[in-house]
Amino acid sequence: MTPRTATPALPLGDDALILSHRLGEWAGNAPVLEEEVALANIALDLLGQARILLSLAGDEDELAYLREERQFRNVQLVEQPNGDFAHTIARQLYFSTYQELLHDHLATTDSELAPLAGKAVKETAYHRDHAEQWTLRLGDGTDESHTRMQRALDALWRYTGELFDPVEGLDDVPWPPLQDIWTARITATLERATLSVPTGPRHGAWSAGGGRRGIHTESFGRLLAEMQHLHRSHPGASW
Repeated sequence: MTPRTATPALPLGDDALILSHRLGEWAGNAPVLEEEVALANIALDLLGQARILLSLAGDEDELAYLREERQFRNVQLVEQPNGDFAHTIARQLYFSTYQELLHDHLATTDSELAPLAGKAVKETAYHRDHAEQWTLRLGDGTDESHTRMQRALDALWRYTGELFDPVEGLDDVPWPPLQDIWTARITATLERATLSVPTGPRHGAWSAGGGRRGIHTESFGRLLAEMQHLHRSHPGASW
């Protein structure tokens, strides 16, 4: 399935769709019932954003269920496996902080994405706050929770540079300043949580990237197989 038009709605929609699926994998597996509900609500928020964004690029169902792996344009961060709970929180902290900043900017523009961004920025502010609160609890908790949270932050750091690679069609977004603000906010949160800011590279050698060009990590193929299985098994079916 090829999008009807080249639009920034496609990569942003793919980000939301894939992260929504990952968070949905916690259903029945979250550490406590309250957290299972919270993660499910965040997943539904992201799915709602994805539906609107993908509908701007073409048929939302076809784009979600009939594209091949190399046709997806999401950043590699959102496709990373859930891992343990700390790993999921680290991924959410990195991504939701970025997404809130981006939507806050887009809401002030005359872009076709402005109406969605204006609504989504309120949702992503909650997503970011949820991740921050858990980062503080885990980082400043037991020795075990601190170690696991730091390990997760370190493991995912290499995927964060790609968040600020310019997206085609979003030429007015000030990517380097947004990255500076993101770094400052992440640093402040980690310091409050008695955690260290990872020191590995985010660009260049040994850093990740390429998701916007359709290059994905090994786990992404398995994610797509699960997400697309029912639709592909019963083409043209309706309720």
